[in-house]
Amino acid sequence: MTEINTDKLAEAFVSALAIDAAEVTDELAYSQHPKWDSTAHMVLVAEIEAAFDIMLDTDDIIDMSSFAKAKEIVAKY
Repeated sequence: MTEINTDKLAEAFVSALAIDAAEVTDELAYSQHPKWDSTAHMVLVAEIEAAFDIMLDTDDIIDMSSFAKAKEIVAKY
């Protein structure tokens, strides 16, 4: 697993979910944040793909349930 730019990933979360940077922690989870709904999830995927110049697999998009999990997934690419 490669080291990823967590600041760049955090910026994608801030932009996609319209949240404060302080809210972006490993504990930030899809099921627990009111602004992280299915629509925001797709915006987040687009932000991450653009920021890291990658195309996420469908399974990874579905599995991305937290900021911590997003770090794991992006590191695979």
